[in-house]
Amino acid sequence: MTPKDAEILDLFAGGGGWSEGLRMLGLRDVGLEWDAAACATSAAARHTTIRCDVSQYPTEPFKGRIKGKISSPPCQGWSRAGLGLSLLDQPLVHQAVEDLARGHDTRADLAAACRDKRSILAAEPMRWLYDLRPEWVAMEQVPDVLPLWRQYAEILRGWGYSVWYGLLNAADYGVSQTRTRAILAASRARGVAPPMPTHSEHGLGPDLFGEHRPAWVSMEDALNLPSGMRVNTRGNRRTSGGNEFPCDRPSWALTEKARSWWVLRHSKRSNATVRRTDQPAATLVAGHARLDYQWIKVGGQGDLEKRPLLLSEAAVLQGFPPDYPFQGSESRRFLQIANAVPPLLAAHVIAAATGVPVRESQKAA
Repeated sequence: MTPKDAEILDLFAGGGGWSEGLRMLGLRDVGLEWDAAACATSAAARHTTIRCDVSQYPTEPFKGRIKGKISSPPCQGWSRAGLGLSLLDQPLVHQAVEDLARGHDTRADLAAACRDKRSILAAEPMRWLYDLRPEWVAMEQVPDVLPLWRQYAEILRGWGYSVWYGLLNAADYGVSQTRTRAILAASRARGVAPPMPTHSEHGLGPDLFGEHRPAWVSMEDALNLPSGMRVNTRGNRRTSGGNEFPCDRPSWALTEKARSWWVLRHSKRSNATVRRTDQPAATLVAGHARLDYQWIKVGGQGDLEKRPLLLSEAAVLQGFPPDYPFQGSESRRFLQIANAVPPLLAAHVIAAATGVPVRESQKAA
């Protein structure tokens, strides 16, 4: 596939999160991506990617050919897990979007004034929208970008698009991770509404129409972790007594002498998020190293064990197959995983924009 026969364009394609979501719907894209390791991953996964600087690549090869456009601009500058300098650059980015929507390219001047040079990349999708006017649009970023998506929505509505934007939690769509992202979906061909959740935190029984939602997918279920162990709240003390509880379920009387059998600690910080195995993971953060994520295991006698999160486990928690062919060094592979759109969430967002349904087998995955 080349720009000449591409119908779906994916800006900042990364390692293929959106591409995998499209594959679930029987669709294909051409991605644009700068990172060499991410391009190698995409090639190994049989996705088409052009290695380039998205901000410098011309739109001309795609004019009159593109039906759908996807964008996930780099989020590091916007994330509160990092320095968050792009939050301070928001007025400049809003100005760039407004100018591009009128056909005026002021990116270079505005980028020079930004505290984080990556900030202006969040305005890049407007250059492509103005030039290509695709039938449908899907965009994703960290929650703090929602005000920018509101600006995009107002412009797109002025161009005749039906638009929805808001926050979605990946766990509500079958991903074993409570990852909340700012989403925009738009179409010139159909009305757009937020995708209907397929899961809920505690599960919902059948409604009047017989529909039900299973509970969020736990790490235990996603990763086939051991279950059924029990621990006593008195830990390894020799005297009898205490309360017993399942190690992979909540405790009603947990003390310092006993912990869940498996928990995932999401960083080395003292205030790190800790999740039990009967819960989804918290958001995998690209600003942390893979080794920062630790499984902590405490036996019935209080024997403490630790091991790092495996790359294959991180991939599964992000919604990829465990053998997805991420390429590059370990740090580059983990970065690709943590930066990716969970493919199942991507599929539901694209379905909202295109009307192409997500298959039942994928909903239940």
